[in-house]
Amino acid sequence: MDATAGATTPPESEPARKRRVHGMLKLYYGLNEEGKSSDKPESLDPCDINGPHFDPEVFLNKLRKECSLAELMDQESCMVKQIRALDSDMQTLVYENYNKFISATDTIRKMKNDFKKMEDEMDCLSANMAAITEFSARISGTLQDQHAQITKLSGVHTLLRKLQFLFELPARLNKCLELQAYAQAVSSYRRARSVLKQYSHMPSFRGIQDDCHAIMDQLAQQLRQKFRDGGSSAKDLSECVELLLQLDEPAEELCDKFLSHAQTRLEANLRSLEAELREPTPGPIAASDLPASSTSKPSASPLAGTPTDLSSPTKNSFPSPTARTDILEFIDRGCNEFVSSLCLVIASYQELFINRPQEGDLASKNIPQMASGKLHSFVDALAARYFNLVERRIQEEKGVGDNSLLVRALDRFHRRLQAVSKLLPGSAVPSLGTEIVVRAARERIKQYLAALQSFYLDSLTDVRQALATPRISVGGAVVPPGGGILGGTAPGKDASPSLPELLASLSASILNQIKSVLASVHLFTAKDITFSNKPYFKGEFCSQGVREGLVVSFIKFVCQSSRQFCESAGDRGGSTPPALLLLLSRLCLDYETSTISYILTLTDEQFLAQHHAPVTPVTALCSEAREAAQKLLNHYVKVQGLIISQMLRKSVETRDWVNTIEPRNVRAVMKRVVEDTTSIDVQVGLLYEEGVRKAHSSDSSKRTFSVYSSSRQQVRYAPSYTPSAPMDTNLLSNIHKLFSERIDIFSPVEFNKVSVLTGIIKISLKTFLECVRLRTFGRYGLQQIQVDCHYLQMYLWRFVSDENLVHFLLDEIVGSAAHRCLDPAPMEQSVIEVICERG
Repeated sequence: MDATAGATTPPESEPARKRRVHGMLKLYYGLNEEGKSSDKPESLDPCDINGPHFDPEVFLNKLRKECSLAELMDQESCMVKQIRALDSDMQTLVYENYNKFISATDTIRKMKNDFKKMEDEMDCLSANMAAITEFSARISGTLQDQHAQITKLSGVHTLLRKLQFLFELPARLNKCLELQAYAQAVSSYRRARSVLKQYSHMPSFRGIQDDCHAIMDQLAQQLRQKFRDGGSSAKDLSECVELLLQLDEPAEELCDKFLSHAQTRLEANLRSLEAELREPTPGPIAASDLPASSTSKPSASPLAGTPTDLSSPTKNSFPSPTARTDILEFIDRGCNEFVSSLCLVIASYQELFINRPQEGDLASKNIPQMASGKLHSFVDALAARYFNLVERRIQEEKGVGDNSLLVRALDRFHRRLQAVSKLLPGSAVPSLGTEIVVRAARERIKQYLAALQSFYLDSLTDVRQALATPRISVGGAVVPPGGGILGGTAPGKDASPSLPELLASLSASILNQIKSVLASVHLFTAKDITFSNKPYFKGEFCSQGVREGLVVSFIKFVCQSSRQFCESAGDRGGSTPPALLLLLSRLCLDYETSTISYILTLTDEQFLAQHHAPVTPVTALCSEAREAAQKLLNHYVKVQGLIISQMLRKSVETRDWVNTIEPRNVRAVMKRVVEDTTSIDVQVGLLYEEGVRKAHSSDSSKRTFSVYSSSRQQVRYAPSYTPSAPMDTNLLSNIHKLFSERIDIFSPVEFNKVSVLTGIIKISLKTFLECVRLRTFGRYGLQQIQVDCHYLQMYLWRFVSDENLVHFLLDEIVGSAAHRCLDPAPMEQSVIEVICERG
């Protein structure tokens, strides 16, 4: 009881109140939470109302001395409330446990009644036992005299029965031998063997023993004959081995005979499987072997007005070309015949030689260890031959049209080998079978990769043919490779596929083919496939197999094969159509921006790849694709520039510039240069954006002449253009170049139309300039160069990013011609304009 508690307490819930009451009772009785006596030291304070040494007189005297009247009244009321609360709690505890007290009372009363009844029964049982004891003593006393005689007669009877069994044993064994009841004969002989051996010194027993030995030798000979016949069932063989072991036949010899007989039957199964196989005839994997859902290539001859159809399925999905039966049937037959028989042999062998209890002399021979070693060698040798046949059959699966049969066959093969692992723990057979499954999956991925690569190359061949074959498009006008129209206005017939259509169709067909291949490969990871979730298969297969070995390898192949088009360049860019270089450049750029990320994300989502080993990051593949696109675009610029340069070079080298006539028109080659540049502009614009140009001046088309008539040119063409002139024109030209920006002719181009055209025009004009520097000109030759350059200026400035670049190069061309002119008399500006406008 706490005398210092407050007068009022907040209302408590029922469980809290019960806990508080129990706590107070435990505190009163000095118990802790576990119901044991508290180890706290007892309080010796006589004023501690809860202590055992509480003294009321001392407590009251202390209160009267220390507390005022009001505090004493409060203390009294508080103690009254606590006393009432304790009384109420005690009454509640009594009421709550009343039923328990009543039930306990009834139980005790019932136990008293039951024990009284049990006591009566025990008294009755004691009386009965006493009576039985008395009757037993009377019987023993009566039969005591005859007991010894009865025991002796019983022993004689037993001995006679044994002797009768021994004398009848040879006849019994002969009868069992005639009836082929070998087990009964061996059992009878083993019962009598020890007795015959013990009394073999007696002639009568010696004769019985010899007869039994002869009969058992004949029986053992018949059991061995069963091994040699080879027509016995596994159950009969097991019975023969067990009987021979009971007849003390050498265990090692029996093991060899058992395995030899089993090997004969298993080799028959293997020969049957081998008969279904024939030598594989490997051939190249064509794109036609791809899954039929999207085995398609760009058409070289599409219908007029329609895009090239790259997604129409080609019905060319061939099954395995060398198989007589499908692989699932082959694996089923192997599992049902060879593997099942092998499991039966293992189980029978273990039951006979390894797991059977070893008794007597057999326990010291360590037969299980010897038998286990022979069994492992036997199983490994036959399994190796079976696995060789399975691998040969798997290698015949060259067609990649349907993957389901192969996956189901591998699943069945793997599933049945698990029975061997359960029957023969520690055997290498399951692991070797698993390696076959893994190798088959890897080989399948290689086949799909080769088929994808072949499909891609075939698609490029068809695209190349479509680009290289001219088509009549508009009123007899020829559509050059790439689809740019050079002339004609009347409607025509056949329309060649445009570059955007070819690019979209090629990209879509490749992507659909990849999706189809991933769907076929995904069968290896289906939930109902037993080996799909094994850690030794799924992680390696999804990460290093599908992602790296198939998808990443194919993307790298696309980039590498595209770059190879840049390595066979000759004077005219080799045999690769420039439009194909441009298309491949755009394809690689699209791969870098979106396609690679999409393909790898799709692969990771489908296969839930957990990359334990390092994998190729997306950024590395995108970087490789962008590098290939840049190289292809640079090569495209170089090839197109060389084509135009070749025309300009021949036009300069084949003309006599000293004795030429006065120019009356623009040379045809310049018109061809402008036409080709316009066609290239249209071609590039189909695949690439415009790009950024510098602001053009309002008189860009006439600026050439303002440059040619500048002070620099006046100095060149003035009458003072003589060696005695006060300032050398070469010096003025070199000073002018010092303050001009350097032009990098073969600099990398950006992925836009303006940059591409700028690069081509730089190469063309630079070639024109170098050819001019190698020639000597007369008056009219210089004037012809003026006319040609002005004509080029009228059109080429529109295609470049900075028109000053064209002005500078054309100015250099005219300046070089003037330096090499024997009579440098330039043509009037107005005359040049008239000639160029007349065209």
